[in-house]
Amino acid sequence: MTLQFLFYWFKNVAIQELRVEKLLPLYYEGEKNHFGDHIYEPSKKEIVESLIPRHLNVEMWKYLLESFASEMAARMVAMENATENAGEMIKSLQLQFNKVRQASITTEMLEIVGGAEALAK
Repeated sequence: MTLQFLFYWFKNVAIQELRVEKLLPLYYEGEKNHFGDHIYEPSKKEIVESLIPRHLNVEMWKYLLESFASEMAARMVAMENATENAGEMIKSLQLQFNKVRQASITTEMLEIVGGAEALAK
């Protein structure tokens, strides 16, 4: 049985990578021991069988934390971009408003000057 997990790995705030990691099967070297024979109490098999669920639990927790950190970083970047876009939009609208206001003032002044010249003649 092969068990793989797909998750987003948090590299930094701007980069999150989609990764696949294999959880099962786990391989361990059963009888190869470079330091001589050791007696395990409980047996090697029992130790490995008790560690596999713990290992899977820790790995799943790691994947959840990595995915959560990636999601929060993506949200932060999106909100930062939205804030910058809103600021640019405010500047653009303010400029457009000022141009329309200036045109209105200029039109009013031309009407006043035109009316004053008509009265002067």
